[in-house]
Amino acid sequence: MFWSAEADTSAVLLTQSPIMLPTAGNLSSELRDPAARSDDQGEHMLLRAGGQAIRLLRVSGAPADTPLAALVPLDADGHDRIEAIERLLRALQGRSIPPDRRLTPQQKRRQRQMLRATDGHMNGASYREIAIVMFGARRVAADPWKTSSLRASVIGLVKGGRAMIAGGYRQLLRHRHKD
Repeated sequence: MFWSAEADTSAVLLTQSPIMLPTAGNLSSELRDPAARSDDQGEHMLLRAGGQAIRLLRVSGAPADTPLAALVPLDADGHDRIEAIERLLRALQGRSIPPDRRLTPQQKRRQRQMLRATDGHMNGASYREIAIVMFGARRVAADPWKTSSLRASVIGLVKGGRAMIAGGYRQLLRHRHKD
């Protein structure tokens, strides 16, 4: 699945290297993807390394087989793109690649729970039935259902899942920034 480079801040934007920079040692010759796809944005590629897939976009107008440079727009997503470039450079140099930090393990777990709860709800399961599947019958039976914290949790998971389905999933492609 390819996302637009605007939506996915982990995509590394590649353009032709300025002529004043040396071409010796440029690692762009390592960037080959037989499954690359082209569109009006440019050529989309995936570099698989260290158990990760690094998304690359050689922007339109950057000739093939030319030394490349990474492009970092000076905007709110600049730091996200710099992290992506760091992962790319480490992969090309055969070094360990830090994980993508857009979602914490806790956030990933909650996203899975939201999708499970929403899937159950969309297939006719009641909130109580969803809670039993997700948390176990013993925990659900431990408290009165109408005032149960598990009931509130399931309702929140379904609400969050619906928001993701309605387009909120795109926020998963961006870092959350503290103001």
